[in-house]
Amino acid sequence: MSIYAIGDLHLSFDERVEKPMDKFGSDWRGHADRLKEIWLSMISDDDLVLIPGDISWGLRLEEAMADLEWIDALPGKKIISKGNHDLWWVTMKKLDGLCRTVTFLKNNAVHAGGGTWICGARGWTCPGADDYTEHDEKMYRRELIRFELSLGEAKSAGAEDIIAMLHYPPMNDMFADSGFTELMEKYGVKTCIYGHLHGMWNFRRGFKGSRNGIDYKLVSLDYLRCVPEKIR
Repeated sequence: MSIYAIGDLHLSFDERVEKPMDKFGSDWRGHADRLKEIWLSMISDDDLVLIPGDISWGLRLEEAMADLEWIDALPGKKIISKGNHDLWWVTMKKLDGLCRTVTFLKNNAVHAGGGTWICGARGWTCPGADDYTEHDEKMYRRELIRFELSLGEAKSAGAEDIIAMLHYPPMNDMFADSGFTELMEKYGVKTCIYGHLHGMWNFRRGFKGSRNGIDYKLVSLDYLRCVPEKIR
């Protein structure tokens, strides 16, 4: 089994959802078709694909179902976490068992085989960012609690290799340490994937590379040009 990652699919297959992505640049023109073609050429049913948020433009679950079914039909097992645009996201009780090959990650951890566990949270804008507000501070603290719940579950299960999924970057634009980086170092995370950033200028705002024993990877779809990145 190999583990891949790609986030920010921004799908809108339901006819009630009108959200063409090509207005955001050539990298988004026909992105779903290109992703499917590449996915089918790379990924087998034995593989695992991590998708850290911004899955569907649907506002309600029924509007997102066509997108979830499209993902479900692709080869491999998938783990999905929530992004800031996933307004369709409902309770885990309703999500569990919804798709045959998809596991939804929220305040929990998923065993990926051997000593490898997948943890995650949506994350949030980190302190020190431009226009950081009291509301941001509240959401940031809430996401730290959720992230630690996930990490704690993996650690209690004896995880030897933890891959963290965040939607938001785990650092601010100056790449300062944050509560997210501190938690990952505390729990021995080896790899952190994140998305959210789009466009050449914004790609520079995300730290990429090794730091304090953690390998940070930006995996938003346009950054990867629709090619899932192999993590393990």
